[in-house]
Amino acid sequence: MLLLGPSGAGKSTLLAALAGVLGGEEEGETQGGLTLDGAAPEAARGRAGLVLQDPDAQAVLARVGDDVAFGPENLGVPRAEIWPRVREALDAVGLDVPLDRPTAQLSGGQRQRLALAGVLAMRPGLLLLDEPTANLDPAGVEEVRDAVGRALERSRATLVVVEHRVSTWLALVDRVVVLGAEGGLLADGRPAEVFAAERGVLEAAGVWLPDAPSGVSDAGPARADAEPLLSAVGLAIGRDARSVVRAGLDGAVSAGASTVIAGANGIGKTTLALTLGGLLPPVGGRVEASAALAAGLGAEPHRWRSRQLLTRIGTVFQEPEHSFVARTVRDEIAVALHALRLPPAEIATRCAELLDRLRLDRLARANPYTLSGGEKRRLSVAAVLAARPPVLVLDEPTFGQDRITWIELVRLLRGLVDAGAALVSVSHDADFVRALGDRVLRLDESGLHESARAAA
Repeated sequence: MLLLGPSGAGKSTLLAALAGVLGGEEEGETQGGLTLDGAAPEAARGRAGLVLQDPDAQAVLARVGDDVAFGPENLGVPRAEIWPRVREALDAVGLDVPLDRPTAQLSGGQRQRLALAGVLAMRPGLLLLDEPTANLDPAGVEEVRDAVGRALERSRATLVVVEHRVSTWLALVDRVVVLGAEGGLLADGRPAEVFAAERGVLEAAGVWLPDAPSGVSDAGPARADAEPLLSAVGLAIGRDARSVVRAGLDGAVSAGASTVIAGANGIGKTTLALTLGGLLPPVGGRVEASAALAAGLGAEPHRWRSRQLLTRIGTVFQEPEHSFVARTVRDEIAVALHALRLPPAEIATRCAELLDRLRLDRLARANPYTLSGGEKRRLSVAAVLAARPPVLVLDEPTFGQDRITWIELVRLLRGLVDAGAALVSVSHDADFVRALGDRVLRLDESGLHESARAAA
């Protein structure tokens, strides 16, 4: 079953309920009934395996092999059977790393594969996947989908998968259920029948249809006279000098241009983005800010103070929760504005504009951690845009977006670029690359190279 619906419709909440991890009465209210094999889901632990939207929330042990073994161990699987299951699951999802590799050293895409391997090793009767391929490169998407297909053939398990982009999973599903934004079902039936009969309703709700165009124009070439605001010169990146990920990187981020960084999972795209954003120091070479961007500061962004970064380079992390510090959505957007000591009226105006533009106004008083994955992503973008920095660094900015919120977010970013901002994004989203890839830089083992949008 493919479970669809607009951002915030409750898809992840339903999966949590099916897995028996939704929480008790102290965490919310429930009505009606839900059973798994005739019993309450929380009483049938082990029958359902859930891969969460945020893979960081699912890694429980420090080493890859131990993490995959954790589920079978808790289910009482005989010791002699556990490690063959671990290796089989890792092979199935294409995570080719040593069993003793620290989970903290995996990229976001590799952590997604790890989470899926941990669930497959349990061999559940109900497999619940919450956007399992959102941060994977195209080859990884196919590997994970095929791994799930093989697991279903072997186990005859039931699959419920949440995904905004439906084409990936159509070969594996025989039913589509669409949740409405205000509750209830918009559609339920065979995929071809649902997409044909309910096309208008689904488009209005923001559901991505298999053959739907992106809804925005393709990017044009970057301006030849664009002013470089950030330059990488012989750059080596890594978390520290003992763990260099890539070296010898050269490139520039220019005003009024959108640059997309593409490449395979685990190649170092996020590390490069954090280094360009001044949040990680180079382990070799340098990142240089132009005199216009530095505005009286030194040329090395990683030496700037946080308040100085706010008005120069804004970074949106791959995991939205890593940036949340406030108790409400409105307060989260206002954090940077208070740090800049802006007048209360200006803070209120900027917050109201972003809440409305990113469809977060009805959630202004909500706790950021209670939002859906797509809503969290839009909040993390809003919190960075509030300070209006001339350089924006975005890591997987369209994760979790339905078609309507995707179009609105892309148009917002394009408007900022057209107004002179420099945008650098890490993305596997092909539609995003076509819409905002004025330049596409592919990161691979040999360095950073200009790439055609179609190849990204």
